[in-house]
Amino acid sequence: MFNPDENGVYATVSSSGMRRGFACAVLYGLGALLIYVAVVRPNGLWVIFLIGLGIAVLLLADKLRHATRLTIELTDTEVRDTTGRVLAKMSDIVSVERGAFALKPSNGFTMVLREKAPRAWVPGMWWRMGRRVGVGGTTGAGPAKFMAEQIAFRIAQSKSN
Repeated sequence: MFNPDENGVYATVSSSGMRRGFACAVLYGLGALLIYVAVVRPNGLWVIFLIGLGIAVLLLADKLRHATRLTIELTDTEVRDTTGRVLAKMSDIVSVERGAFALKPSNGFTMVLREKAPRAWVPGMWWRMGRRVGVGGTTGAGPAKFMAEQIAFRIAQSKSN
């Protein structure tokens, strides 16, 4: 097994620079395009709808820009992000799904928990709904695969003990 760094972290997953830039650019572009269409071709109530939707997409793009600065860390006891928010405790993780047909984010994996947890969403990094926690989106495939394998290894090791 690998040794942790000085903070007790075994594996990290962070956002890939190119994916982060592309995702932000697409959302900012969509928001600007919606507002542009509302201004250039005003058509009754559609103006209000398009401007509102454009502003909502711009706010989502800003949330994505801030969220993709985070790093997800694996420790002995939990999977957390760099703000300290716990995605899942290691004792609560039942399995890891990362196959081609698994319900998972792009370049990521899904952890299945023993019990339901509160919903949460950090755009481009992770989400949690019910008993599932998805990690991925704008992350690199290699680090996410390594983290998923480390979690699966720890689950198998705890079952054998």
